[in-house]
Amino acid sequence: MAIAPAQARPAYNDTVVRGFALASVVYGIVGMLVGVIIAAQLAWPELNFGIPFLSYGRLRPLHTNAVIFAFGGSVLFATSYHVVQRTCQATLFLPKLAMFTFLGWNLVIVLAVITLPLGMTSGKEYAELEWPIDLLIAVVWVAYAIVFFGTIGTRKVRHIYVANWFFGAFIIAVALLHIVNSAEIPVSLTKSYSAYAGVQDAMVQWWYGHNAVGFFLTAGFLGIMYYYIPKQAERPVYSYRLSIVHFWALIFTYMWAGPHHLHYTALPDWAQSIGMMFSLVLLAPSWGGMINGIMTLSGAWHKLRDDPILKFLIVSLSFYGMSTFEGPMMSIKTVNALSHYTDWTVGHVHSGALGWVGLVSIGALYFLIPRMWGRKAMYSTRAVELHFWVATIGIVLYIAAMWIAGVMQGLMWRAVNPDGTLVYSFVESVKATYPFYVIRVLGGLLYLSGMLIMGWNTVMTIRSGKAQPAAIPGGMATA
Repeated sequence: MAIAPAQARPAYNDTVVRGFALASVVYGIVGMLVGVIIAAQLAWPELNFGIPFLSYGRLRPLHTNAVIFAFGGSVLFATSYHVVQRTCQATLFLPKLAMFTFLGWNLVIVLAVITLPLGMTSGKEYAELEWPIDLLIAVVWVAYAIVFFGTIGTRKVRHIYVANWFFGAFIIAVALLHIVNSAEIPVSLTKSYSAYAGVQDAMVQWWYGHNAVGFFLTAGFLGIMYYYIPKQAERPVYSYRLSIVHFWALIFTYMWAGPHHLHYTALPDWAQSIGMMFSLVLLAPSWGGMINGIMTLSGAWHKLRDDPILKFLIVSLSFYGMSTFEGPMMSIKTVNALSHYTDWTVGHVHSGALGWVGLVSIGALYFLIPRMWGRKAMYSTRAVELHFWVATIGIVLYIAAMWIAGVMQGLMWRAVNPDGTLVYSFVESVKATYPFYVIRVLGGLLYLSGMLIMGWNTVMTIRSGKAQPAAIPGGMATA
């Protein structure tokens, strides 16, 4: 029987992938620009110019939402829609609903940009958006789940690739976390109060807050890692068995680690101890996944010399390993007594956010963007290489400054004279921190510069390429 011409074959639906990929680059630049502004405000407070909606308290939630949900969320949408089609050899289920997720998610981000600087906030960290926007998020997320799992349900291959397990777990867990933590009582269109009170509210918030890290910023991006590292290295995953063990161990353990955010608070001591215990157990699956990703390069280490995309992906795993060692260590009560409420925590968060999430996202986008516009590579490989080194140096400056500042703060705050009085006033610790805040601004500027290089490279890649539908191999395609 004659084979149908390529043009007649069923094609992947990449329109929504292209939209989210472009949005990722734009939101990455905007989110990190706001981050640099608020970092500068901590060093030079007068930079808010006395304008309320430019104050640190208004811009900080805008920064976290822009980087986590606008940038990170768009990366996850783009990559999950790309990966699920290729690994299932099926086009997206309900493509109009997929386009609704793109429009709905961007509407959520626009509403966040408007409401947060105006001070309309629920006051819950990483869940600041008010109840009408929370409802919109829930609707968009349900649509996302229908598209993703519907595509898996219509797959042409029996096997479900491991990346889809991680993407699927991230989608289900984030839905659960968002709906439970966002239970609130509206008192007006722009104001609501949590359905929980006191220590219960704190417990629910940090069950959500830590699992926003565990599922949104870890499980989802591990799905990215398990597809794009093997594709870029042109090697199979080092151990498929380890990837399955990694999945189940991580998914079971992460959900219970939240109480470590509430050490030495009114939360019952047994709950704090359970959070600490599960945090320590987390080290094993986290490092198992890191080793699996890095060892995928076995037999192909030489590619790291000339492939800047692989550098992004592999170095991101190094930061993942470092952050997932540091997190369990900081959950130990005696260590937490020194680190809590200091900039050490800020350094830890950003080693994960800039080092792990940022670098793996950038590497995946550098793989994805040229292929979405009919090219084999980005317009300028040298610009990708420059971006890698600028970003990496920026991260090291940022987190090293925060580690040093944090340990110094913790030691100054607990130093006492023989008569029991404090050796240092709080203001003295702030003054001692100032040089490290300036170094942090420099590190942030370098990271932002890398994103601007990426923006230019993306524009040039799109201008020199042309979006072409990819056919599904056998009926079906390989991109």
